[in-house]
Amino acid sequence: MPVTHRVGTLAGFVRDIRGRVQTVRVMSFNCNGIRAAARKGFFDWLATVDVDVVCLQETKAQEHQLDNEIFYPQGFHCYYFDAEKKGYSGTGLYCRKEPDRVSRGLGWPMADTEGRYIQADFGNLSIGSLYLPSGSAGPERQARKFEFMEKCMQHLRELRRDGRQYILCGDWNICHKEIDLKNWRANQKNSGFLPEERQWL
Repeated sequence: MPVTHRVGTLAGFVRDIRGRVQTVRVMSFNCNGIRAAARKGFFDWLATVDVDVVCLQETKAQEHQLDNEIFYPQGFHCYYFDAEKKGYSGTGLYCRKEPDRVSRGLGWPMADTEGRYIQADFGNLSIGSLYLPSGSAGPERQARKFEFMEKCMQHLRELRRDGRQYILCGDWNICHKEIDLKNWRANQKNSGFLPEERQWL
């Protein structure tokens, strides 16, 4: 949802190698800049939270700029996917358990050059962090957002067919229902609450 510094949590289930069900606690956080979030106490707060995987969006940093150990919190395996443009976009994952595999990108330029998707695989469960583009910068950017949404939907349909379990977290930059934002009437012609976007979501 298009709200900065909003934290959401959910729980999923995964089976261990003996077939026993284990709960996985996942948190999603649009940090509006990982360095800004650090200055505002995010990592102090994170140290107090019982969570297995943290999905980050809008990190706004390239990994070589994150040379302070604070950006690699103790007890987590940390993975970032940077945008090519400095100070822009980017996603990340903090995982208590080391994933079997981490993949970055979705296979098309806007997703990959802007660091918009990172995924960790644990057995038959995949957890992904997505940062969907905003179209608020103007008509050209909105057209690119619609293009991204179309390609993303194709990808999601492929995921439904591959037999794996998925938890997809993210900043979708779309409000689904009227209850999801203040002044919904005034926003019906604005990016993030357009009828086509809401229908897609």
